[in-house]
Parts: sequence; structure tokens; C-alpha cells
Amino acid sequence: MAKRTQWIPHFSTGNADLDTQHQQLLAQCNTLADQLGDASEAAKRAFAETLEKLMASVRDHFAAERAMLARHGYPKLDEHEHEGEEFAYLASEIVTTENFDPDELQTFLALWCTGHIVGTSLQQRPYLAPPADVTA
Repeated sequence: MAKRTQWIPHFSTGNADLDTQHQQLLAQCNTLADQLGDASEAAKRAFAETLEKLMASVRDHFAAERAMLARHGYPKLDEHEHEGEEFAYLASEIVTTENFDPDELQTFLALWCTGHIVGTSLQQRPYLAPPADVTA
């Protein structure tokens, strides 16, 4: 059964660019969910293309997030690097249509992306959110 994801404001890192990327990752997971109901060859190709785009989006996101966090003095940069390396391994070696059926892949990726966002947003927010206006 497809796992749909939804952005909620609590997921915010405080950085508009990273929040937009997170929202796009969740939207791609939902696109995969939408593609599960059709067993045609065209739908299978569309699923594979969306899966490939999602994997590329996650890799690009990790690079952008890592650079942003480094600029803001994020103290858990090594942990973030490890998470990115772990995903790269999963994407290249394990998360394939040869190893899993599309429903399993979609569910795994939706949960993984949501877990990444929830697991890091609170930790990153103090370093990425714009400072509060103290002129009041």
C-alpha cells in the first residue's frame, strides 16, 4: 500500500531553500505513490523515471544542505555526511526495482525522506532560521 507524505510547518528548518527541497522530495514520493495503481509498461517506465529523479534529487539535496550547514557552523556535519553516504549506498546498491517491488520502494522512500526531514529539521533550525527581530 502506498505511503503518502505531507508537508507540515513543523518540518521547517527555517531556511526557505532547504524547506522547498524537502517539500519537493515529499512531492516526488507522492508522485511515486500515484504511479503505483497502473500496471502498464508505460506506467512502469514512468515509475522508474520518477524513482531515478527522486534519487538524484536526494543526492543534490544532501550536497546543498551540507554546504549550507557548513556555512552556518552546524556542529553535526559529520553525522550529516554519514547520512548522505548511507543514502548514496542505498540508492546505488539496494534501492532498485530489481531488488524490490514498486510498492515496497515507494513506501521505503516515503518513510526515509520523511524521517530525514523530521530527524534533522529541529536540529538544523537553530543554525538556519533567520534571527528574530530584536528591534521591537
